[in-house]
Amino acid sequence: MIRAAITYQGKHGLFAYIAPYRSQAKAVAWQYFKEFAQPIISAVNEQELTVTFINGSQIRLYGADNADAMRGMGFSGVYMDEYGDFKPSVFGNVIRPALSDKQGWAVFGGTPKGKNQFWEIYDTATRLPSEWFLLRLPASTSGLLPATELAAAKAQLAEDQYLQEYECSFEAAILGAFFGKEMREAQDQGRITNVPYDPNLPVYTGWDLGYRDDTAIWFYQVARGEVRVIDFYAVSGEDIHTIADVVRNKPYRYAKHYLPHDARAKSLQTGRSIVEQLAAQLDIAKLAVVPDIGVQSGIQAVRMMLPRVWFDAEKCSEGIEALRQYQREYDEDKRAYRASPRHDWTSHPSDAFRMVAVSWSEVADKPPAPEVKPLMVGPENTVTLNDMWQVHDRTTSRRARI
Repeated sequence: MIRAAITYQGKHGLFAYIAPYRSQAKAVAWQYFKEFAQPIISAVNEQELTVTFINGSQIRLYGADNADAMRGMGFSGVYMDEYGDFKPSVFGNVIRPALSDKQGWAVFGGTPKGKNQFWEIYDTATRLPSEWFLLRLPASTSGLLPATELAAAKAQLAEDQYLQEYECSFEAAILGAFFGKEMREAQDQGRITNVPYDPNLPVYTGWDLGYRDDTAIWFYQVARGEVRVIDFYAVSGEDIHTIADVVRNKPYRYAKHYLPHDARAKSLQTGRSIVEQLAAQLDIAKLAVVPDIGVQSGIQAVRMMLPRVWFDAEKCSEGIEALRQYQREYDEDKRAYRASPRHDWTSHPSDAFRMVAVSWSEVADKPPAPEVKPLMVGPENTVTLNDMWQVHDRTTSRRARI
């Protein structure tokens, strides 16, 4: 990136190093940029994490967690580090348009973590070698690490962990993933496919509301014991009225909107709860608050429901990837995974899906009511078999007392 910046021939060259988090970008690369570019630097801005070169070009560090900071920029080139940890929509919605103005280039780097958006880029580069440059560096063939170090790592790590971190394996399981097995089964069984909206069935929604960050909403229908997830919506930084407008303007016939338990809490700023704010736009009769059964019980409810879930692959792509990557927090001191989830971009979609799992049984197909079988008794033929059983029960009970 330093070489590209100092040799850039156009005006206002702007290059970006992007990590999943801005703090991560600073920790990984900031010192290197300042050190290796020292002879050709004209200015360094520590607050903006920007290096300006003597030819006027700049390298700036960003975090994918705050993608809006990159909107409107015109990039001459970008390096996306640990791209598999980015929210899937960041490249298409923000970074790719920012490359168009200057016909900029992009590098996707990282470590495999299952078949996520990083795998999709890798697969594309594999299939189109004339259009993409692909460099894969498994430790066993790259020669970058001595054999003794590889042997020690292999002995000390779980097999999936070693294959993922050292051998660039996309097939290794994502360590600590809550729903890894269930989501792989959904993919293998063809339940991640085209799931159209059925106008004859009502639509239900499961929400997670981020007061300072993301909001996520799943849209689903229930039929014949199947949970059909037809749509997914996630947004960051929008107010509740804008979100309600999006939901209301979708072409669905809603029956119920399931909100998290804290939606009843009143905001100190507005004096109104989320339920009260949504009631004016989404009909208060269609709002329901899901009981707080705890995160672990909710996760277990998701696991039990997932074998009967069908996902629309296109509309729910970002939510599906969030469920695949939803992971436990790793305890460095105990060297073990905690029971609690790691908070990152996957949290809100996964929390919203817990609302679906807790609520779906309320709208699942109910067994038909037992058929009332009349008896030809009395002039009006009004006595039923159920009536006879009740009389029998009372008679039996009276005899027992005698």
